[in-house]
Amino acid sequence: MAKDNSSEETKTTHKSTSTVDQFKKEVGPIGFIGAIAGLIVLVGAAAIFFLDYKKDLKNDTAQNEIFQAQYYYENDSIEAGLLGDGRSLGFLDIIDIYSGTEVANLAHFYAGASYLKQRNYAEAIEYLEKFSSSEEIVQARANKLLGDAYMEQGNFTTAANNYMEAAETVDDKFFSPSYLISASLAFEKSSDLASAVKALDKIITDYKEAQEYTEARKHKARLEVLAGN
Repeated sequence: MAKDNSSEETKTTHKSTSTVDQFKKEVGPIGFIGAIAGLIVLVGAAAIFFLDYKKDLKNDTAQNEIFQAQYYYENDSIEAGLLGDGRSLGFLDIIDIYSGTEVANLAHFYAGASYLKQRNYAEAIEYLEKFSSSEEIVQARANKLLGDAYMEQGNFTTAANNYMEAAETVDDKFFSPSYLISASLAFEKSSDLASAVKALDKIITDYKEAQEYTEARKHKARLEVLAGN
């Protein structure tokens, strides 16, 4: 004869329900909702912590992998830096394998810079556009390289805008003036002489101690003659 478990299941369910009901009575409706919300937050925080932990491990591994590719890049072994050497990964592999990590983000910068050296401007733009950094000097450099790539494509207005963004991002006398000179030349090539002069005016006004100060004044005088001023 089969054992009847229905009464035991009923007792168990009733016991669980009674426990929940008792808890509701003790803390009240608002307290009960708060407890549920707190539990959800706790579970969510634990999940985020776990995902962050896995991401940190993945990033650490990627950091070890990118070292050789960086070495190749610095020594102008551009192809090996991009594609790897059969034993170590290249920047493109790191982007694919370690997607979402800080190292993969950095690999986008190196890949873009590498393609720019190879005069593959479309690929350079594609990878540099996907790079972003909170480090102002690095981000400004990426914008400058984007400007260079667009200049080579003959897209002078976009080039100028990237040079201006580079200058505004880093905003100091060591880097900004050279970016502004490049922006002025790009604006001039796009026949926007007013913007070209404005870029030079920023050097003359804000960066009087910069090496580019004299050059900026000279170019401004030349542009004013061209503009008929």
